[in-house]
Amino acid sequence: MSSTQDRVIAIIAEQAVLEPSDITLDSTLEDLGIDSLGLVESIFAIEEAFDISVPFNANTPEDSDFDISSVRAIIMGIEKLIAEQA
Repeated sequence: MSSTQDRVIAIIAEQAVLEPSDITLDSTLEDLGIDSLGLVESIFAIEEAFDISVPFNANTPEDSDFDISSVRAIIMGIEKLIAEQA
């Protein structure tokens, strides 16, 4: 498990009020009970933790280039943004 993965799961777990062990890579935000406000808070926390800007608009999530379909997709997107910034 990568440290990026651990950190993202910890952030999502905090927003969902779950233990990190309750979250799998295939979990969806809906599975975890994260609503749109929780999603926005998670994105802000991720941006702050990794010093990146996530291309996600909560008002039009369907138009976003950032895949939030699963925890795995979110982690992959974040790793890509970190690599692009390096």
